[in-house]
Amino acid sequence: MARVVVDVMLKPEILDPQGQAVAGALHRLGYTFVTGVRQGKRFELEVDGEATDEVLAQIREAAGTLLANPVIEDVVGVTVEQQSAAAEVTA
Repeated sequence: MARVVVDVMLKPEILDPQGQAVAGALHRLGYTFVTGVRQGKRFELEVDGEATDEVLAQIREAAGTLLANPVIEDVVGVTVEQQSAAAEVTA
């Protein structure tokens, strides 16, 4: 079994009011070195078996059509976070 993480972020040209609110709160709390915040989404997918190149390609396809709204969001990362011990030995 493997865990694949998909990170999705708003496109740079899309306003991020939640990120702006967090940035304002950080400044009010004294973290004035923070110059900007963008909020994103993280999906953790449990995969039956090994996260092969073919499986990762299918996950990237699904991420671009289902996990992210392609009009306003970009998939910025698809990474294998954890492989089972059996998968690591055969990899």
